[in-house]
Amino acid sequence: MKKYLLILALLASITSQAQYSWDYGMKVGAANYLGDIGGKQLTRRDFVWDMHLLSTRYAAGAYGRYKFSKRLAVAANTDFIRITDRDNLTTNPSRRGRNMNFRNNIIELGVRAELTVWYDNDVGNRGYYNPDFKMYVFGGLAGYYHNPQGQIYKEGVLQYDGFWFDLRDWKTEGQEQEYSAFGLAVPAGLGFYFTFNKQWRVGWEFSWRTTFTDYLDDISTTFSLPNTEDPLALEFYSQTYQSLVNDINANSAPDDPKVSVNDFRYYDENQRSKRGDSTNNDSYLTAQFTVGKVIRGRSNFYKSKYSYLKNRAGVRRSKAKF
Repeated sequence: MKKYLLILALLASITSQAQYSWDYGMKVGAANYLGDIGGKQLTRRDFVWDMHLLSTRYAAGAYGRYKFSKRLAVAANTDFIRITDRDNLTTNPSRRGRNMNFRNNIIELGVRAELTVWYDNDVGNRGYYNPDFKMYVFGGLAGYYHNPQGQIYKEGVLQYDGFWFDLRDWKTEGQEQEYSAFGLAVPAGLGFYFTFNKQWRVGWEFSWRTTFTDYLDDISTTFSLPNTEDPLALEFYSQTYQSLVNDINANSAPDDPKVSVNDFRYYDENQRSKRGDSTNNDSYLTAQFTVGKVIRGRSNFYKSKYSYLKNRAGVRRSKAKF
């Protein structure tokens, strides 16, 4: 008899957990990127040290999550992410002299596995089990659509009322083929959430996306005449001008190399000035707050044993157990 009671208790525990396996919600926060535009005086550095905080923009999305157990879950998400940057925010002579700019709207769809690394089922030790807390790490795979855009300046003055032009079609580095508007990313990060009243989840997460492209900012290799007949592409081709170069050289340290307008020009196939660094792919990140709702459905055990009571008048309905 004790054996059967133990089995029934185990089944009840498992099916009770299933009632709270699903949650869904929204997330909103900030986004930035690591690529060929950024930094201060130094050349390219990895991770956040090469980012411009002033270029931080927004990210918003939605998610759905299924928990297999207390520690393992899988989640699907969709996000709209804007990244942007411009060379006039740096003090590095070569980057500032290049004077490029971009923005990119990224639409992302991904799936990931989540592993809970620490949890507290009774925050505050008050005996109410409300709220509970979980901290997790995650990794997965995402597909995205992106569309780099740029603004045209002439002698430092913004042209065309600040309109943002699509850059991929212009083949700004003389490519024979356009780089793809679609790509794959590998998201990885960490997060946490509190569950209130066994139905609302509020949290925060940080996600770094490693990509397989160097063209999130439309910059990768060397200067070349755009492979297009569009005159606007030729205007965008080089944003460098003499007074900018003079100002950079006047404010540089005595030992710093001087820059020239000719450093940011295309000569011929045998002599191309450096425009970007193709040895490192671009990446982007988000830091977002999350608000979600836990789905409180009947367990499979309850449905199989008590389904005949559904809609029966005068029968008291039992509450789902957490």
